[in-house]
Amino acid sequence: MEEALTGLTAAQKTLSPKWLYDDRGSALFEEITEVPEYYPTRTEAAIFETMMPHLPALFPAGGDIIEYGSGASKKTVALIETLRPAIYRPLDIAADFLAQAAAGLQAQFPNIAVKPVVADFTDPSQIPATEEGAPPRLGFFPGSTIGNLTDDQRHTFLAGARKGLGDGARFLLGADLVKDKTVLEAAYDDAVCGSAALNLNLLTRMNRELGTNFDVSAFEHKALFNGDASRIEMHLVSLGSQTVSLGGKSIPFADGETIHTENSYKFTVDMIDELAAVTGWRLAQTWTDPKDWFGVFWLEAV
Repeated sequence: MEEALTGLTAAQKTLSPKWLYDDRGSALFEEITEVPEYYPTRTEAAIFETMMPHLPALFPAGGDIIEYGSGASKKTVALIETLRPAIYRPLDIAADFLAQAAAGLQAQFPNIAVKPVVADFTDPSQIPATEEGAPPRLGFFPGSTIGNLTDDQRHTFLAGARKGLGDGARFLLGADLVKDKTVLEAAYDDAVCGSAALNLNLLTRMNRELGTNFDVSAFEHKALFNGDASRIEMHLVSLGSQTVSLGGKSIPFADGETIHTENSYKFTVDMIDELAAVTGWRLAQTWTDPKDWFGVFWLEAV
């Protein structure tokens, strides 16, 4: 509650994007990945198809794969089939959604130890420390979720993952690339309003879990590309003057005032190279699509 109260009383009201992804939010996001405007998922999937045959030469069978913010783990099936790990650890904040996805993967791959971890992926300390003689580890962070983190959070996350995954670790990272703003804004404000439903669900969740009294119908979704910061911003816009209660405190909203709920940063290959270099990794391999809309990056611990 304190985090939410701090965010909602700031000059620019904010709420953390991690609260978008309760069970309902996670399900809504899976629906968004299927809409025509939302190119990242299908573009990344096409890249995976071309790069998967190259992965066994980069990472041995019998390893330990940790997926950060695993969601429905749809992208993991091909990775498991290709690399044949001994252990797969999906890590996600939505407990019920995670348990369902993990159970499905365990049934599909009975010879692999599926060990789900309910945790905030931005805290890499949740992953058990490596032990002497343990199999090599591969961090898996697809979908450009790295773009939802601030600059400081990206550095902390990748440096923490480097420490937690141990010496000899590798990291497979998906990141959305800079492109025309019309393409970007359409992806986060689709015609069927999937992104709007996801964003507004955050208010429903706060009403349920924190006892706020948001009138969800009094807000609307807005997505815009901030070129100076190289990011898509998602906001919830107040449709009039109103007051919301949280923890016994009244929070006023002016007509048109926004809650900044999520950023999705867009990168260049050079930006990923620089990020890897200062967090204990080396960018060893890059795969992109024909339009250079999305990148998949293979990092190796140094």
